[in-house]
Parts: sequence; structure tokens; C-alpha cells
Amino acid sequence: MSTYYHGHKARKINHIGCPEFRRHLRQLDRRSFLRAGMVGLGGLSLADLLRNEARAATSAAPSSTPLPPKRTTSVIILWMRGGPSHIDMWDMKPEAPVEYRGEFSPMRTKVPGVQICELMPKCASIMDKWSIIRSLHGGSHSTGDQLCFTGYESGPKPDENICPSVGSIVAKQLQHKDRELPAYVMIPRMIPGTDSAYLGPACRPFETEADPANWESPFQVRNLSLPEGVSVGRFNDRKRLLGAMDQMRRDTDRSGMLDAMDEFQQQAWDIVTSPKARQAFDFDAEPKSIRQRYGLWPSFTARDPQGGGAPTWSQRMLLARRLVEAGVRLVTVDCRWWDTHQDNFWSLKTGFLPRWDQAYSALISDLDERGLLDTTLVVAWGEMGRTPRVNVRAGEGRAGRDHWEHAMSAAIAGGGVVGGRVVGSTDSKAENPKDNPKAPQDVLATIYRHLGVDYHAEYLDLTGRPRPVLPFGTPVDELF
Repeated sequence: MSTYYHGHKARKINHIGCPEFRRHLRQLDRRSFLRAGMVGLGGLSLADLLRNEARAATSAAPSSTPLPPKRTTSVIILWMRGGPSHIDMWDMKPEAPVEYRGEFSPMRTKVPGVQICELMPKCASIMDKWSIIRSLHGGSHSTGDQLCFTGYESGPKPDENICPSVGSIVAKQLQHKDRELPAYVMIPRMIPGTDSAYLGPACRPFETEADPANWESPFQVRNLSLPEGVSVGRFNDRKRLLGAMDQMRRDTDRSGMLDAMDEFQQQAWDIVTSPKARQAFDFDAEPKSIRQRYGLWPSFTARDPQGGGAPTWSQRMLLARRLVEAGVRLVTVDCRWWDTHQDNFWSLKTGFLPRWDQAYSALISDLDERGLLDTTLVVAWGEMGRTPRVNVRAGEGRAGRDHWEHAMSAAIAGGGVVGGRVVGSTDSKAENPKDNPKAPQDVLATIYRHLGVDYHAEYLDLTGRPRPVLPFGTPVDELF
């Protein structure tokens, strides 16, 4: 990591409060941090989450910061953890030997010359609205999580962030622009790579915790609900009481901390009582016809106990659309678990690809019909690809594909992306990038540019050392 900084002159250093305050924040886990908010506003857990956001609101923008967009821009990340099989979905090799090309055949799409898997006809029919990067390379599970969410290699514990995720950077720089909505939302909860690291708890994602994929039960976001039995009027009384108690201490407080806390409490109050936030997360208000359009799939489990999973994430994509429509800046949707070591073809054909085909095509079309696709960048990818050569384990007879970090694909739509484009290519067996190779950092730079985030900015890590948002990376201009 030191090579990223050797001889590099810092352009901007952002301190997150005083040193004592930063050390205290590092000691708080998410549970205790949210619990601390219960003291302040009678059950409002967002108060503490917002309490440390002053720096983002007051930091002067460096000269390298892009001009703010005319309209609010958003990003949806569809995180296909486990490693979707690039050679079976987006980068098929029909001329390769059978032990590489597998069981599926390519099909034509709406865009002449572009082919994808035959099991995704809905996606093929709207190929003019999305594009493919075929020359990416990644990591393996948690190491790849870190690369794709932060742009940095993983640390000693690969599941734990040592650098902030793309969403945390977005929260740091953009949360202050809208007091009524969280800038960074995770559906349904945090996964490896999505934490805030040294930016502190205030830049962690707002987790819905409730899962819209469970469509048979009401969807309710706990952190946006008033405490049971507490009306808005009573809640306002508690807020005024807290203010009166703080006033007694404010007379002797010369640090200004209490005034700052009042500001964060007010912002938390704005979110909880905001019709804008309530409407955005009111998933049950979505018509059943729209929910059916995305797919009301029953649970599915692949025969491989280490792979498959339950791809009921179509409703999560629909919630993401609601959130960006309301103005949330970055939503990450957990679309796991594509780890098909065994029964790769059965799992894809029976479970994953029909569901993906319906949900992804519905999301892109829905955004387009609502006039949101131009301002919403949708990035669908995982942390790696899968072995181009099919593996058949002795005595099992179950064809699978294992981890493959040397090549993978990503589907990119919206945000000005010209549909029907294919960026880069792999060799004849989809083993390695052949031309125009791209790194995860390039995709992240594309996301940051779309949102107007300064990815050249630097923040102090836990050692007091300035780290740039990205160590390197260039937006993928070929998409635009």
C-alpha cells in the first residue's frame, strides 16, 4: 500500500472531529452506536448515525471536484456475490471446446452483433438500454469484495474494511445535500466490503434490515419508525425536553459540541418525520402488478450446499428503484449467492438466470419509463468470474465452475451509458482479458464521476496517514 503514497503531496486532509472523539467512535460497533441514539430522542436510532456528519457539510470543495450535476444523480449497485459465471452469461464462447463453452448457447440481442446467454431473452430484448464490460479482472470472495467496493486490496481480515466503501465515500461527501434521506442505503444489510472503515459510523450504510424479498409479510424499516406507543406530538415533546436539558449544560459548554449535536438531532428528526423518507421506504404501497413485473419468485436452493442460495432478490431491486426515485444517492442491493462449484448449469437454468432475466430487465425498463435511467447508473457485477473450464469432480457427476479472478464481466446501464456497447474482450476461452483490460477501480471511478464525487480527495486513515479515495482508476469512457 505504501507505493500509493510515496512522494505524493496531499491536496486535502479531512479530520473527523478531534482525536479523542475519533478514538471513541472507533470503539463503537453498529449495535452499540444505534443503541446510544435511543437515549437522545426516545428511540430515534438515526440521531447518532448523523451526529458526525459536520465535516462533509463544511469541507471546502477542492479545485478537482467536478461541477455539481444539474439534477440529482444516483447509483444502484447490484452485487452478485459469489461470482457470476461470465462465460455462461455475458461472454459466451460458442467456438471453444465443449469443456469450456458448457451447455448453453448464445442468442442474438436487439443490438446486431451482440450476443448473450439464451436463458436471458428479456435482457436481450432491451440490449439497447445496457452495455457489457467483458475485460474486467477481480479477486476471490472477500478480497474481491474489497477491490470492487473500495478499490484497495483487503487487509489481514479480508471480511473487514480497512478502507471505506464507495457508498461510505458518497455518504461523506453528499449526505449533507439532503437532510431528509440517507445518502447510502444497503438492502437488506451490510455485507463484506460495504463498511466505512476510518470514516467512522456516520458513513456506514443505512440498513433496511427488513427484507422486501420476503413479500408475504409487511415490509417495515425499523430505524424509520417512532417508538411503539409514541405519537408525533409526544415525540416532539421529548425533543423539546431534551433541548431544555441540554440548555442547562450549554451555558458551561465552550466547545460548541452541544450546538453541533442539536444540529444532528434536528437532521435525524427531519428524516424520521419526513414524508419524503416515509414514502420512499413505504414498499407496501407498491402495486402488486409492479411487484409481479419484477418477479414474485419462491425460494430456490441449488443442490450445491456451498453455492446457489435463495435468489429472491427481485423485490430488493424494486425497493432500490423506489429509493433512487426519492433521491437516495447510492443503493447497494445484496444479490448473492452465485457460487456454483457444483451443478453450475442446473443452478443457472433452474434458478438464477430466469430470475435475473426478469428482475434486471424490469428494473432497467422501469427506470427508463419513469425518466430515471438518464440520472441513475446501474452497475451489476460480482467479485470474480468462474473457471472457463468446466470441473467434473470424480464420482459426483456434477459439472461446476470454480473461482476465477483473471476475467469477469459487468453489466452497466443508465447514467448516460450508451446501450448495446461491449467494452473489451477476453481470449478464445474467456480465461484472460485480450484487449482493453479494465480494473475494478475504473468502474468505481465511473461511479464517482457520475455522482459528482471527488475521487482524488484524501482522508486520514486510523494511523493518521492521508489516503486517496482511489489509489488509481479512470472512468470507462467507452461506455458513453
